[in-house]
Amino acid sequence: MIILRGFGVSNYYNKLKLCLLEKNIPFQEKTTYPWERDSFLQSSPLGRIPFIETEQGALSESQVILEYLEDRHPERPLLPKTLFARAKCRELIQHLELNVEWVARRLYRQAFFGGVVSEETRNDVREKLAAGLNALSRLARFSPYICGAEFTAADCAAFFHLDYVRQATLKIYGADMLDEHLSGAADYLAFMAERPHFRTTMADRTKALSVFHSLGVDYAG
Repeated sequence: MIILRGFGVSNYYNKLKLCLLEKNIPFQEKTTYPWERDSFLQSSPLGRIPFIETEQGALSESQVILEYLEDRHPERPLLPKTLFARAKCRELIQHLELNVEWVARRLYRQAFFGGVVSEETRNDVREKLAAGLNALSRLARFSPYICGAEFTAADCAAFFHLDYVRQATLKIYGADMLDEHLSGAADYLAFMAERPHFRTTMADRTKALSVFHSLGVDYAG
């Protein structure tokens, strides 16, 4: 049995949760917070969440885990069949996470967790996020899925990443940067939100965020 460790506020946690649900893989969830890292450094060497526990041991880093799940359960694939299409799917996830989500998360402290980010940070993020979204727009298809006609692991990654980017930029800049730089994203998110597993995970995220806020912990996202 796979145990998914982390908490439902994390979009990387939810990326893996969606993959597990969409692949119909039995798993358990164990709420684990990043400030508890001293207790799980043997499982996640930098103390990052999410990570998983398996019969053979633990695995960290969400993309590594995604690839493991794909290899372990090939019967319901979330990566395309052909070599090049698989690479393009991975390419899109890489751009999405490194050049969009990791840039936007510098805003999360103020957007979601009651903190404040400097004007310098806000200006720097806006410039770099625009560049990252413009780059992503050259890869995203939204026809109807982000890689094209097939539902893939990229959709599991994109849904919560793009939703957080949209919410954060609306709160910090008063404008949805997805609308400005990623045409079709709004309709795509609305379309994906109708999938049953996505609705379930969204509801679980809402509950997890409520619990998190009740803890009164300073967390940057």
